[in-house]
Amino acid sequence: MPVMAEPKLMNAADKKKLAVQFILLFGVVSALGDITYEGARSIYGPYLGFLGASAAVIGLITGIGEFLGYFLRLVSGYFVDRTGQYWLITILGYGMLIAVPLLAIAGNWQVAVIFIMLERIGKAIRSPAKDALLSYATKRIGTGLGFGIHEALDQTGAVIGPLLFAAGLAINGNYTTGFHIMWIPAILTVAVVVATRLKVPNPAMLEEDVVHKPAEQPADKKLSKAFWLYAVFTFLSVLGFANFQLISYHWQVKEVVAAAAIPTLYAVAMAVDAVGALIIGKTYDKKGMISLIAIPVLTVAIPFLGFSDSYVLVVAAAVLWGVVMSIHETIMRAAIADMTPIGNRGFAYGIFNMLYGTAWFVGSAAMGLLYDMSVHYIFSFVAVIEIIAIFVFLLLRSNLKHPA
Repeated sequence: MPVMAEPKLMNAADKKKLAVQFILLFGVVSALGDITYEGARSIYGPYLGFLGASAAVIGLITGIGEFLGYFLRLVSGYFVDRTGQYWLITILGYGMLIAVPLLAIAGNWQVAVIFIMLERIGKAIRSPAKDALLSYATKRIGTGLGFGIHEALDQTGAVIGPLLFAAGLAINGNYTTGFHIMWIPAILTVAVVVATRLKVPNPAMLEEDVVHKPAEQPADKKLSKAFWLYAVFTFLSVLGFANFQLISYHWQVKEVVAAAAIPTLYAVAMAVDAVGALIIGKTYDKKGMISLIAIPVLTVAIPFLGFSDSYVLVVAAAVLWGVVMSIHETIMRAAIADMTPIGNRGFAYGIFNMLYGTAWFVGSAAMGLLYDMSVHYIFSFVAVIEIIAIFVFLLLRSNLKHPA
């Protein structure tokens, strides 16, 4: 890590203040990034369908994109832990957001897929480094609350992005305007992350004198059995999580929701995510790992609501989808910081995200194929997977030294 620009001697109060500022700044970075890519992601399914892709292709392509976006985090996480180049990798990853506005020039779904993949790869490159940098600061105020604050700001951007895209669709009825709008937040994202790096070049110092619970910091640098059980639980939970692209494709082909309204429903999901993140993060700090049981329980209901032909039910699905995403993005990440040593945390986030993305890929591809046969197969698939996830979670709880 580079030498700090701040005074070397800082008391706990000063470090806490700086940690809060760092979390807020990174929240702004993530908000701008989300305006860019979540604005586009809200319409990927319908856009690929407009360009000629089938449901099976959409499920497969979006699944592959998520797989690359998460699998490559294993490599990135290992690299940043070994080199200490957390900031360089973070800035490089955010720079790849330019692939989003370039979707405006895609004339067919094959070209669009290239840009979608580049955006996902950029996220893969930056995420382990970003999460590790953020985890140092969250220790000052509670990992759940810290990641919750960051996620709330992050999802504010995820609300604004789809609404901007919806405005672009409303202006002239095509996708090009929406993609061109995304140049502005993409450029601002890189500018703010560079400014954050200049303000706090060495975030690791924020965690140096924090008193940890014994269960949070293992004596050695090995990843614990509990971590690996947690990774399996993550894989299964995400495997049965129906992605928004496939759900929104159903809304379009069944004419449940108008095409221009789909980004708005995605914005609703992101708004729920933002509000839920603060509540869920604080709950995790008070209740611990037991909070995660909500993931498989709530995930089971999503396909029954989302793949219906009722407008009321699909709106409920969008809300519930946002709730589950808020849990994924806050306490799932916070738990990694609490069960891994600081020296291996980037790699731990890489493993976690690689399994998360693999599950997203397999689940998305499977549900895309099942949808073309019968939506009822999706219901059975999700129910079985999430029930198994619950059993793995119970095993995880029994292996924690200090169950929450």
